Amino acid sequence: MVSFLSNKHFTICVFLLLCLSCQQKAEQKEPEADAKPELVMYKPSEMANFMNALYAYNLQLKHQIVNGEVPTTMPLDLMKLHSAEMSKGHQRTAVWNNFVNVFIESQQTVVDTLSNTELKARYNAAINNCLACHKTECTGPIPKIKKLLIQ
Repeated sequence: MVSFLSNKHFTICVFLLLCLSCQQKAEQKEPEADAKPELVMYKPSEMANFMNALYAYNLQLKHQIVNGEVPTTMPLDLMKLHSAEMSKGHQRTAVWNNFVNVFIESQQTVVDTLSNTELKARYNAAINNCLACHKTECTGPIPKIKKLLIQ
């Protein structure tokens, strides 16, 4: 009978140890389930938004020119290029400022109805100025910008 009681106690102790170890493992797994990384929504800078607006405008210009229409107005305030908040890790440099000034002039010549230069050539010159700047400053959108050129 003594061996039965000792076996009973032994069995209960083993059972309790198993229960405790399972409970500890469950407690350890809970924080891992809650440790999912927090999703952060990308928020483009003011400059990125303006560049996207410039792209959309130039795409519209391309379609107008291809369809034989002559654009006469410039709906965007290109001077925002000098003041828009830059994307993280980017800043205005002397080179960037020079490119921006040349780009503004070339973009304005596209809608210049008194120009003697062919409209397609003026438009492509403006897009080539975009490409020239992006080759030195922010190379990511170059393939997208190339699609704006009129062949």
